Amino acid sequence: MVVFPGALVFRNLIRNKKNNAIIALLITVITFLFFIGNSLIGKTNLGIRQAFIQSLTGDVVLERKDDVTMNLFGANTPVIDNYFTIPVLPAHDALMEIVRAEEGIAGITSQVSGNAYLDLLEQREPVLLCGVDASTYFSLFPGILLQEGEFLRPGEYGAMITAERAQRILRQKGQYPEIGMPMLLTSGGTMGFKIREVPLVGIFSYQNPGQFMNEIVITDPQTVRALNSIQVAGFSTELTDDAARLLTADLDDLFGEAFAPAGEADEAEFSEDMLHAFLAETGGGGVTESEILGGDWNFIIIRLEKAKAASAFIASLNKKIESYGALAVDWRIAAGVSAILLLLVQALFNTGMFLVCVAGIITTINIMMISVFRRTREIGTLRAIGASDSYIRLLILQENVIIAVIAGAAGIFGGYIFIRWLNALSLQIPNDLIISLLGGPILYLEFLPPLAVLSFVLAVVLGLTASIYPVYTTVRIEPMAALRQG
Repeated sequence: MVVFPGALVFRNLIRNKKNNAIIALLITVITFLFFIGNSLIGKTNLGIRQAFIQSLTGDVVLERKDDVTMNLFGANTPVIDNYFTIPVLPAHDALMEIVRAEEGIAGITSQVSGNAYLDLLEQREPVLLCGVDASTYFSLFPGILLQEGEFLRPGEYGAMITAERAQRILRQKGQYPEIGMPMLLTSGGTMGFKIREVPLVGIFSYQNPGQFMNEIVITDPQTVRALNSIQVAGFSTELTDDAARLLTADLDDLFGEAFAPAGEADEAEFSEDMLHAFLAETGGGGVTESEILGGDWNFIIIRLEKAKAASAFIASLNKKIESYGALAVDWRIAAGVSAILLLLVQALFNTGMFLVCVAGIITTINIMMISVFRRTREIGTLRAIGASDSYIRLLILQENVIIAVIAGAAGIFGGYIFIRWLNALSLQIPNDLIISLLGGPILYLEFLPPLAVLSFVLAVVLGLTASIYPVYTTVRIEPMAALRQG
């Protein structure tokens, strides 16, 4: 009568404690590295996700469907990003109606984006422009915190800069930007240079700034449209004869008699008032009501209720908006390269861990094979007294699973102790990029139970995988040959 293998398992574990300790240590180290590495990546992913969703991208962004995916400020393909122009979102109003009809929506806003150079207090630097619908934008993003002045109001011309930019100007120019101070925004392209002057209406900060978010200037949409040379949808005008001649006239003729009011060519002299009157008559002065109320947008930004799954929402919405030439993307694509690269880092780390696991499995197999060869006589004796193949398999598997379970638990416990110790140190992070990724200036990691379970499963899988070949070799041992060898 062959006894249940559990009676032999612990005896064999003790008898082969040296080899088993090496296997357990190897699995423990692999489990520890996997747990700590993915805890750090998970914390980074959570921090950057919170930064963008609460301050810039929302959960879902609607953009024009194109050959390349876009973020809020350009293409997600670095090679073409410098030559890429963000296309206008087609059928904006129709898309807004479709989105408003969806369930689980916490808020919606629109944005037109651009790039320009900012001149403020004689300091010139490139900026990212967010032309926003002020009636809905700031209520959608609780991560935008007002420091000075006021939030941009609907229909108001103006711009807001970050507190970090204001401090940088103070350090370099010795003067802090004041509310109401004029700001010059300049852009250039195939249509020539465009310059717009807007007042500084507010200074704000992001609760958790992302990698490039301190470079953003929030402004009214008409300013960005003008800098981007976007024609306002639904607004058209016919040029008068004088306006048409103005476009083709020489610079010298511009201030000559050809453009004097009728009947006053001889006695009238050019003046600033005359130029303003001429521009008003030809439709060139100021911004019309249709430009303020209408206009084209690059993106529709959506915040979902907490219980709403973004992936399912995006899949459903894309079926409804496909015919409009629009595409719904998640926050990561809308955030751009910095958020996408984090996935690449995670993939590279886990690819490295996979290679480490393969090396660990090979090492474990070699150690187990040595143990099996040393127990050839014992296994042959068990086979001789009637032990079946399943009995031998179960014996070896039980031993290896117990080792893997103990090692996995030890690796997770070691990771938990390491996290507690690291958090107790309250390490200050000196790099702004790392601060934005980890969500704060102090290094703090969280113990993630789902990741702990995954790490434990990895340890058990390692033990079972490493047992396959030794078990196969064990059941092939012939009883008589084993006894003769013994």
